[in-house]
Amino acid sequence: MKALVLLTLAALALASDSPRSAPRDQAASQRRQPAAARPARSTAPRRAFQRTHPCPANGHTSGPCPGYVIDHVVPLKRGGPDTPANMQWQTVAEAKAKDRVE
Repeated sequence: MKALVLLTLAALALASDSPRSAPRDQAASQRRQPAAARPARSTAPRRAFQRTHPCPANGHTSGPCPGYVIDHVVPLKRGGPDTPANMQWQTVAEAKAKDRVE
């Protein structure tokens, strides 16, 4: 009986230390939170950035900017502030390339 209990405990310990469980747990922690769980961001910093940095494509200080997006220099998920000082214009192609790396 005592040997059976020890074998069961040893099997459970080996199962919990399996190398497959670590990447799965790590991947789960890196998944994006659902939109409902993330705090709502204000549009004011984005509008302030666009007022002081006109669109490179058409020079407008409001509205759409064809071919460009507003990018955070230091990503928000890396602790960057959501302020105009941390924003820049970026072409759509550059943004897609940057998103693949981040």
